[in-house]
Amino acid sequence: MSIEEAGWSRATTEHLELRAVSADDLDVLYQLLSDPRVWTHFPAGVYTSQLQTAQAVARHRAAWHRDRLGYWTAWLHDGSFAGTGGCSVQSDAAWNLYYRFRPEQQGHGYATELARTAREAAASVRPDLPVAASVLAHNAASRAVAVAAGLRKVWEGPDPAGRTAGQTRLLFADRDLTQAQVQVMLRT
Repeated sequence: MSIEEAGWSRATTEHLELRAVSADDLDVLYQLLSDPRVWTHFPAGVYTSQLQTAQAVARHRAAWHRDRLGYWTAWLHDGSFAGTGGCSVQSDAAWNLYYRFRPEQQGHGYATELARTAREAAASVRPDLPVAASVLAHNAASRAVAVAAGLRKVWEGPDPAGRTAGQTRLLFADRDLTQAQVQVMLRT
């Protein structure tokens, strides 16, 4: 993997070029996040408007400015858009590891490449914070990516609130989480 001089705003893996989310990514992110096929394990997550996507892009850009790391867009080396993900600080308690890829790009190991790079980046930027992923228990592919990125299951229980209330949620992390960190991650 090579890292640009400017820090983690760009990174290259075996198959991907990772770029900090920018305003120019609005259309590709809306196409991805409004596609019900990428939300089969969490149908309520489907984005329903460009405005919702623009608000997410603004949050991601703010994270980069605040924390020097956030979510990337992931592009194959042939220039085609593959997905998004990375690590973003949640309430100064933990890095949230996130990944979402176009259905055509799933199953090729790209999420694992992104997740491993994100974990490495988070550890270099704020090693004091754990890297954690919040996963619905029935999402076997997402669980596999978290494990492949070097995380282990540290918590399991019913989701206490929000759009997935009552479903079993798993938290994976690179170290044990405090109760306060668990509570933060359950809100992501």
